[in-house]
This record gives sequence, C-alpha cells and structure tokens, in this order.
Amino acid sequence: MASEGVDETGESDGTGAAAPAPAPDGDAVAAAKAAGPSNGESVRVDSWIWSVRLVKTRSMGAAACKGGHVRVNGERVKPAHSVHVGDEVRLRHEGHERVVIVKQVIRKRVGPPVAVQCYVDNSPPPPPREAVAPAGIRDRGTGRPTKRDRRDLERLRGLPGADAGPAATPDTSGDRDTRRDSRRSTRREPRR
Repeated sequence: MASEGVDETGESDGTGAAAPAPAPDGDAVAAAKAAGPSNGESVRVDSWIWSVRLVKTRSMGAAACKGGHVRVNGERVKPAHSVHVGDEVRLRHEGHERVVIVKQVIRKRVGPPVAVQCYVDNSPPPPPREAVAPAGIRDRGTGRPTKRDRRDLERLRGLPGADAGPAATPDTSGDRDTRRDSRRSTRREPRR
C-alpha cells in the first residue's frame, strides 16, 4: 500500500490514489522509438521490411530485393538501400503486392501491434476467392498423375497445348514394325 499516490518520480501526489498506468499506445510508440536507429542513422530496406513483419526472415527480405520484388519510390533496390520516412515501399510476396508508406524507421523486429504503427498500408485488396482457380487437388494415396490426368489439369488451367489430345498425336505404330524388320535383317543368321 506504500505505492499508492506515488508517481513515476517516486513523489506522492497527496491524493492517496495510484498513478494512472501509461496507455498501451504509449508503450507501442516507446517500443518503436527504442527499435529505431539512433542519431539519424539509416536502415537497410531488407532489415526494415523484416522489422515491420512484411516478411518472415531478413534473408527472405534480402532475397526479395535481389529478385527485384522490392521497389522503393518506384525503383528496384538492392538489400542495402536506405529507407527514409515518407518512402513508398512495394513488396511482391506470396502472390500479392504490398504497398506501404514508411511512417517510422525501425531497425529491430517488433510485435505486430507496434509494427502496424510504423507504416501506412495502401495495398490493393486481395482478389475474391471465387476468382482464384483451384489448383489440381488429388486425393492422398492416388499416386502420380497419369498423362491423361495431366492433360485434363492443363485443359482446366487453360494452358497452351492442352487441347492436343490423342487425335492430334501422329500415329507411328506402322513405323515400329518397319524398325523391327530392319533390325532383324542386320542380325546374323544362325549357323547350321
């Protein structure tokens, strides 16, 4: 009970009531500031997209930069490119594009509530589920797909060359007999 009416400095306010707890948003801002660079240092783009949880690992962020999937202000960048407040970062990851505006530059990875406060998300909405064609799902244990199954899947996906069915393939059955006969003629005759 000795802590009642005592503020952060340790002085009593004379009311006998406990000092109000800091707001949860204040903790998030403090955590983000603690994770930020000191003395105006810059932060690498691969480190920043990892810190704000746009990718799972920093190496995935570096690979995305090397693959040309990260753009800062419209330009493809290398992993060591510096990020500043106000930059637009576009990341193409896992089939969709994330477009974010940098509100705060941080160096260390922070929790999701804090990470969301470090950028403004301008990403386009994901496509509706009906528009996405289902991938060829096979029952477990059915084995490897046959040639017929593969052609059916290609036809469903609309891939080129999928319409080439059995009628479109040339008939080479007569060629086999000719080859077989030619092989026989080159063989040695049995000795008598």
